[in-house]
Amino acid sequence: MSPWTLPRYSLCIIALPPLEAFFLLNFQEMNRVRFYIDGFNFYNGLKDTAIRSPEWKDYYWLDFVRFGEQFYTNSEEVSVKYFTAPPSNEGKRSRQSALFAANRILHSGQFEIIKGNYQNKRIECRRCRREFEHPEEKRTDVNIAVHMMLDCFHNKVDTLVLVSADSDQVPTIQGIREHFPEKNLKIYFPPSRKSTELLNLLKNVVFLENNPEKFRSAILPLKVESEGKIYTRPEKWKS
Repeated sequence: MSPWTLPRYSLCIIALPPLEAFFLLNFQEMNRVRFYIDGFNFYNGLKDTAIRSPEWKDYYWLDFVRFGEQFYTNSEEVSVKYFTAPPSNEGKRSRQSALFAANRILHSGQFEIIKGNYQNKRIECRRCRREFEHPEEKRTDVNIAVHMMLDCFHNKVDTLVLVSADSDQVPTIQGIREHFPEKNLKIYFPPSRKSTELLNLLKNVVFLENNPEKFRSAILPLKVESEGKIYTRPEKWKS
């Protein structure tokens, strides 16, 4: 256990029969679970799966905290950090904003967005050999690594769940295992995504594509309202 790691306990008071009346303090260790979702990897995995199975498009409108809680039903605390970048396309950006706003309303304090950005990158077409600009998401990989390491350093989490199949996170997993061996590490592969390198690090990887019932149970309400603002499920996100 690291020198800055302190045990966390919940207090349970039990009333015993009259002849033995006294309060028993039962200290039970808590498990703080945090999901670190690679938004680009996750969303594009859903899109690829929806091409084969159109009903998966319904899962774009997802309650991320509710989704995570289904894997840890006995945990006292589940939170989500979602890493992404605002799309340049106005329609896509509007749909993403509605999704994030709905999640914040339902899970204030449990759902956090960490933003990167997009930069245009010049690439060459393999067929015609012409160059064109293609937007590339930046900072997400570094943001995920930094947040996972800092959450361990400041002892804000017990179980870390990386939702990604990006092998760039291999050093992150290795670093946490070396410096914070008391932490529990899990990897969940987004639908239609897989990384052999990550799979070799942690054998008990969860393939989210095999859990459609958990996606289905975590679909957000069609409308989420707060302080006079209404966020509705986009038409393009319906099967």
